[in-house]
Amino acid sequence: MMDINKVYVPPLKIQGIKTKLVPLIKSKIDLGSFSTWIEPFMGSAVVGLNVAPRKAIFADINPHIITFYNQLKCKAITARIIKGYLSEQNILLSEKGAEHYYYIRDRFNKEHNPLDFLFLNRSCFNGMIRFNRSGKFNVPYGHKPERFAKAYITKIYNQVLHFEQMLQMNDWQFICQPFEKTIALANEESFIYCDPPYIGRHVDYYDNWDEDNETKLKQLLISSNSKFMVSTWDYNRHRHNPYISTVWNGLQKISHEHFYFVGANEENRNFMMEALLVNYDAVNASCVPTSLYEEQISMFAAV
Repeated sequence: MMDINKVYVPPLKIQGIKTKLVPLIKSKIDLGSFSTWIEPFMGSAVVGLNVAPRKAIFADINPHIITFYNQLKCKAITARIIKGYLSEQNILLSEKGAEHYYYIRDRFNKEHNPLDFLFLNRSCFNGMIRFNRSGKFNVPYGHKPERFAKAYITKIYNQVLHFEQMLQMNDWQFICQPFEKTIALANEESFIYCDPPYIGRHVDYYDNWDEDNETKLKQLLISSNSKFMVSTWDYNRHRHNPYISTVWNGLQKISHEHFYFVGANEENRNFMMEALLVNYDAVNASCVPTSLYEEQISMFAAV
């Protein structure tokens, strides 16, 4: 029997992924209060995957993320295909190490194969997704020739399988477009979850993010008439996020301590106080799991 409190991890790893914050985020969202879930910055889609809305629009400006999930949706790639592909790559990576990694990286930058994208995401340094100004994936090798051991491939297989099940049960769209166009699709019956690049932090994801973007995001969210939640950083031991009291002034803030482990040096792997900013009464929101989520999990368990 599946555990309704389990946090499901998506197939793609994204720096800043909200896996550990999912229980808190879910506890502040009333699933019965909206008809369409919208994520303008889907990234890994870990939050939407665990909220499990019936109808959702996931968007991102990174075309490779969107292509990967659309290929899953249309079944051009499947958990079984991925398992076979990674098993083949395991042999080659074990034999050739960095030589094979950079061969796949060069091939991906020419052909943009979503399977190669998954391989790079899971074998590069620290599981990062980073592109240069020419749009080329440029993260170096993670120096783990035995990365795709049988147990690890099985883990990825199960993650993909669960995502496939969710796609079968729900109406989810994956669109490559800027956040402005995505928020324009929302109305008073939508819930918008935003996890934009963290302003004031090191940003090298797929595009830059600055104060103008942060301000525009706030204005568009307010004018959408939707309920919304924004994930951002509050403070760490070195400094505070000044935009919470300026750009985001007037919203309810929920803080939560979180540790990040993306960084080459141990001193860069420190706690961060996260902030969830909402335009509704999150304190009295109905906690997930709801009957809707329980229903979906029960159906999966019966398969």
